[in-house]
Amino acid sequence: MPLPRISDSDGRAAVRAFSEDGVRERPLTALAVRWILQELSRIAPGKSVEVRVPPFGAVQIVAGPGHTRGTPPNVIELNAETLVALAVGAESWDAAVARGVVLASGTRATLADLVPLAGLSE
Repeated sequence: MPLPRISDSDGRAAVRAFSEDGVRERPLTALAVRWILQELSRIAPGKSVEVRVPPFGAVQIVAGPGHTRGTPPNVIELNAETLVALAVGAESWDAAVARGVVLASGTRATLADLVPLAGLSE
């Protein structure tokens, strides 16, 4: 059963509190991350890339060949701070990968064309 949809106003407020105000309480961090993942799945629906942000959530995105069992062929794993920085445009995909804060495996494992999210850019 999918999680309930997070409203855009709640999600944007959580991202703003996290990125601009430095609020790092676990419930707010979880809300910000889950809303960003929700937005990624909305703008890039599909099942060919899995984005993981432990321990807060994971989502499958990007149209193309999917998978049903085991580790998917295209995986992106990153922490909450990096995901929010990418979403708001505080860091570029290439810079995050170069710093080693993003683990990306597979030929389709990139968020470069999806971030920053519209309306969140600094």
